[in-house]
Formats: sequence, C-alpha cells, structure tokens
Amino acid sequence: MHLSRIVVKGYRALDFVDVAIAEKATCIIGENSSGKSALIQALRLCLDVDLSSSFRSLQKDDVHCDIDQSNPFQVLIGVEFTGYEANDNEVAMLHGTQLGDGRARIFYRFRPRATVREDLLTGARVLGSLVLDDFSWELFGGGDPGVDLTAIEWNVENDDIGARSVGLQYLQAYRVVFLHALRDVEHDLADMRKSPLIRLIAASKVPPAEQAALIAAIKAANDGIEKSPVVTDVAGAIDAALKDVTGEAFSLDVNLGLSSPTFQSILRNIRLLLSGPAMMSFEPRRNSLGMNNVLYMAILIEQFRRRAAEGKAAGELILIEEPEAHLHPQLQMVLLDALRVLPFQSIVTTHSTQVASKAPLNSFVLLTNVGKSAPQASTVAANDDLTAGDVADLERYLDATKSNLLFARRVMLVEGAAEAFLLPPLIKSAMGIDLDRVGISVVAIHGVHFGAFSRLFSEKGIHKKCAIVADADQEPPVDGNEDGEELDLPEKEDVTKLSGDYVKVFLGKTTFEREITLTPNLGMLADAAGKVGAPIVSKKLRNATTGATEALAKSVLNTAKRFGKARFAQAAAENVPKNAVVPDYVEAAVKWLLE
Repeated sequence: MHLSRIVVKGYRALDFVDVAIAEKATCIIGENSSGKSALIQALRLCLDVDLSSSFRSLQKDDVHCDIDQSNPFQVLIGVEFTGYEANDNEVAMLHGTQLGDGRARIFYRFRPRATVREDLLTGARVLGSLVLDDFSWELFGGGDPGVDLTAIEWNVENDDIGARSVGLQYLQAYRVVFLHALRDVEHDLADMRKSPLIRLIAASKVPPAEQAALIAAIKAANDGIEKSPVVTDVAGAIDAALKDVTGEAFSLDVNLGLSSPTFQSILRNIRLLLSGPAMMSFEPRRNSLGMNNVLYMAILIEQFRRRAAEGKAAGELILIEEPEAHLHPQLQMVLLDALRVLPFQSIVTTHSTQVASKAPLNSFVLLTNVGKSAPQASTVAANDDLTAGDVADLERYLDATKSNLLFARRVMLVEGAAEAFLLPPLIKSAMGIDLDRVGISVVAIHGVHFGAFSRLFSEKGIHKKCAIVADADQEPPVDGNEDGEELDLPEKEDVTKLSGDYVKVFLGKTTFEREITLTPNLGMLADAAGKVGAPIVSKKLRNATTGATEALAKSVLNTAKRFGKARFAQAAAENVPKNAVVPDYVEAAVKWLLE
C-alpha cells in the first residue's frame, strides 16, 4: 500500500498543499518556518491512532493566519492510497474509503459543528459570531471519485459526496511512528509504552515455557542476592524504617532484588548492551546521540518487518524530523539509502545537503518561502518543463554541494569553482553584500549545461529566483582525435533563451578571469599569481602604471589556465582588497536577485 497523495488546506503555515508522493522514502525540504513540521503533523492528524484526540481539536494557532476564525471555515487534511488491492489486510482497513479506480482516500475535517452549520443556514447564527468552541473534528473516507479533495469546502456535507465516517479503530492496523527532531532516544527505549525494543520482543511471541524459565532465573538470582549479608542488613534496615514511619496498619515488607519475578517486569528491565573496540557490553547512555538515533530506527525497522511477517499489518509509515541530527555526513547518506530500500514508506524532513544529494529528484517535496503568508509546495515529478534527460542530468550533478540550490532562498548559477570561490568575497567587498546573509547561494555546475538546472525554477517547479551568471565565450574548444580527424561536438544550448519568470541570464563579454581584471583588483590578482608560482605575471600586474589592459587580462587568464582556475581563484579570494570591484553583469545579477 502506497501513500500517494497529500492535500492540506488551512493548517498552520500551510494554506494549500497538493502533492503527489512518488517514492517509498520521501524528503520534505525547505528553509526554517516553511511548514515542514506542519506537514508531518498534518499527516498525524489524519492517520496516527497514537495521537491523542485532544490534539485533533485544533487551537487558534493551528489554523492558518489568513483565515478569519469568526466566520465559518474548514481545515482539511486528506491522503490517498494506491497499490492496496493485492493485500487482504489493506483492503479490509480501507473498506468504505475506496474510490473505485484503484484509489482510496481518508480525510480529516475541522469545521463548524453540525448544529452550528444548520444555524448558519437558517440564520439563527450570523457570520462573524463564531468561536473555536463552535468547531469540531471528524474523520471520513471514500466518497464520490468525481469530487476531488481540493473541492470539498466547509459547507459540503459528507452525505452529499457519499463519504463514510472512519473511526480511529479502523486505522489500528496501519502503524504510524513519529520521530521528532529533539527526540530522547534513551528515554524512549526505557519507556514501556514507547520502546520499540519491548514491542519487538513482545511481537516475537515468547513461548510460555521460555517465559517460565526466565522468571525462574530471576527468582534464583533474587534468592542469591537475599543471602548476601550486606544486602540482608540493608533490606532489614529499610524495612524497620518503613514500619516506623507508616505504623503496622500501612506497612509493607521490604526485600531487595534484581526485579519482581514476572515476565512483564523482565521486559521492562531488559536493556540493550553494545560492544565496540573500546568497551564491551555498555548501555546506550554511554553511546553517542547519533548512534543511538540510528540504533532506535534499526529496532523500529525490525519491529515493522516482523509485524508484516505475521500477516496482520495493513501498512506502516515512519515520519522522521531531521534524520541527520547528530549523524556523521557519510552516515546520513547511508541511512537514506537504507530507508529507500525498506518495504514500507518513510517521510523525512531535512536541512541536510548530504541527505538531499542521495535522494532521487522525484522523492522531494519542496516547500519554498515566497514572501507570502504560506509557502509554495511543489514536486519535481509535477514539473513537466523538465525532460527525462534533464532529470537524469540533475540527479547525476546534484552532489552535496550543488544540492544547496534546493535549500537556497535565491540561486546564482555559475560555470565553475573559480566563480564559486571568488564571487562571494568580491561581492562583499565591492557591494557590501554578504550573500549568505541575504540568502543567495552561488552554485557551480562545472560546465555550461544550464538548461536542466534553470528548468527547475518555473511556475510549475520551484518559485525561486535563479540568476545564470556565465561567460559569453561558451564555445567548446574544437579539437581532433589522434588521426587528426575533426571531432563532432554537441550542439551548444543558447543560454540566452533560458530566461523566464524566475530565471534571468547575465553574461560577461568574455571569460570570468578577463572580466575581473579591473584596475582596483590588480593587487589581488598580482598576489594570486605570485602565490601559485607565476612571479613574472605577478610583477607585471603590480607594476601596471596604466591600470588594467587587455594584455594584462590575457595574462591573468593564461595564468589561471596554467595553474588551474580553481586554485588561482582560491589564492585570489585570500587577498580581496577593500576597494574591489565586480564586473557589471555580476552586479546586475545580484541586484536582480535582491529585487
């Protein structure tokens, strides 16, 4: 069974979200306060039977800020499932919620109570007089497949669309586990109600004979402890002190032992013991926070596997806020790979470029702050501006560095590492603008294939501004093979045609190294040339009495090519002067991004 669609209307920061879920492991990404946690909580309101009913009765702050709460309104959270028809348990759980076309839906509504709705229709209640106590929540499923979730307004009655009431008991077979960002794994492992370890052992169906043997072992251990003179003396002293305090009518007999000799007590007191190169058989409290988080998830996954193997489950869903918390970057990527191959779904929120670099593009739900009271929600799968080739290119190129463009508020795409190293300090010196502080990320694509990247930013895609800052001389060098035969070269994309509502192209006249050879920058370039090992060029730049010339620009370019453009740019970035200048096309790009 696959959770294939999520619709949210009017909940917290989410004014309207309608996204398709394409992968077993889905990544929700976005900057702070973009609604990631709200989307996770919305799913819990709709599907999590362990969530207290009191949380389903919304408070003022749970309703989107643009809604006038004195007038009738509705918070709607709906999900659709597909792929359930081959599993009897899943069909049984979704009975009555099916739409007849391979889909089933369940939706949560928070709206005026039935009596209030009737009073509004008859005029007994007037608009502008409602308070939250006039509202209540309900859970429904199914209905007319011709009526989309997004079309169900507050005054649409469930009977009118054929929807049926869904009691939380029907969802018992669908297990939802939520791991919040600031989770206390050590506490949860010890908590009888929360611990996946205790649930895992309980699900293993320990035979009565084995339970009896364990109880007998505890009794024997307690008998041995009671024979210790010191333990006997301490127990007697505590027993006497208790009787002095309570008197004979209320006193209890005191003994000391490992645990009460019952199987439930044994379950409560079982502890994980870990071993490593430095220590044997230590408890998780001696372990790192990151490894304890991974350990918790591993136990949870095994519990889910056994639950499914019993044939009683009707699906599982793990909701994880920031799985990268406390994890080494390589372990973050390994964890996401593990989640992607599990036989059940997981939905994670993340700020990690490491996690994002490992996830396929169609697994992203992107929440973008667009300067309004609600974020814009989008998925790459819904962006048909991207071709299959574009998606393949992007997935190859979105490593941990370039995936930063998914998190940035504004994006400046550049050709290579030279621009990425040198532009931020140059812009800060010349324009007094710290790119990080204003939310601009400089992303090097290491080439001139801007098309696929630019098509991410569109009305159908991500609503972020993207400036393409590139050289005018993008013609690749014409070379021959060993036999002297001229090679076929791919047709070059016309980068000037990539401009759109969210994309604008800014081209220099020549190459980046030539463009930055400006009189105030000559000292910086001289220092860079000297550092990489070009003393003659360094001297020429430092002694230029007539300022920047075409000959000097050519020398800078040749030096950068000879020693490596990225290395030369790094050396230059260490010596950016206070009075540096940037080329006009770069300045124009920054100003456009900040409009």
